[in-house]
Amino acid sequence: MSSTELALPAIVAADNERVRIRFLEFFAVTIRNPNTRRAYVRATSEFLGWCEGRGIASLAAVQPLHVAGYVEELGRVRSAPTVKLRLAAVRHLFDWLVVGQVVPFNPAASVRGPSHNVRRGKTPVLAPAEARQLLDAIDVTTPAGLRDRALIGLMVYSFARIGAALSMRVEDVYVQNRRFWVRLHEKGGKRHDMPCHHNLEEYLTAYLDGCDLHEDRKGPLFRTLARGTKHLSGTPLPQANAFAMVRRRAAAAGIATAIGNHSFRATGITAYLKNGGTLEKAAAMANHASTRTTQLYDRRTDELSLDEVERVLI
Repeated sequence: MSSTELALPAIVAADNERVRIRFLEFFAVTIRNPNTRRAYVRATSEFLGWCEGRGIASLAAVQPLHVAGYVEELGRVRSAPTVKLRLAAVRHLFDWLVVGQVVPFNPAASVRGPSHNVRRGKTPVLAPAEARQLLDAIDVTTPAGLRDRALIGLMVYSFARIGAALSMRVEDVYVQNRRFWVRLHEKGGKRHDMPCHHNLEEYLTAYLDGCDLHEDRKGPLFRTLARGTKHLSGTPLPQANAFAMVRRRAAAAGIATAIGNHSFRATGITAYLKNGGTLEKAAAMANHASTRTTQLYDRRTDELSLDEVERVLI
């Protein structure tokens, strides 16, 4: 956690040392995923700042009515998923404080969040022709081009999450039965091995050979460019940099869809299902615990909707 993230909310900083330590332990001890930690730090800090603005002097003084009021106000300006995430963060924090005997009860335990039922994901998806257009438009005469094509190809053909892709080391690309495989380190410490599509194998081979990465097996697979040069550094590529790269590559390829890192996971799953793949196998390939999650990435109905709209002839 950075020094910015470790800054204590005023309502906590004003309390005794035991409270301050217990508060910090919630983020350092109970949350391993850095993305979840950042989201929970932001959510709890915002809530406690809201409480401070209403004259609540300590954590023990927070009541269910305060939490309900915060949720009600937040729901007027933020989406239901955001409100639910913020409420979950507050609820988990106070659970931890109750166990540590910092507060007598959890004021968020009985507060209900907004209803939210998702049947279709919102992530922008590319058509197969657009994905092909994007990959073919990348200039692979440079290390950056080889890296970017390999990263995008990995997300499309292995359904990899961006976090899993960027945490890979060079040794996580390996040969088995004369084919390339990739080892993805997914959420919750799960290891997921996938054989490579022949196109992905070509992209990874060109990247590893062209950037002389084979010998640095413990080094990060996807890296930043060294400052002032066009060569790769030894620093892992941050997720924000990958997002900027994807937007830049899409614009250069003439793709108008506002895609992000997660778009390629949905693009790959949808293409697989359109070509006769089954939902159960797609879930296994995507390392989903349930096919209900995989269904959120299935955008085959988009084409049906577009065809039906075109029937409205006036």
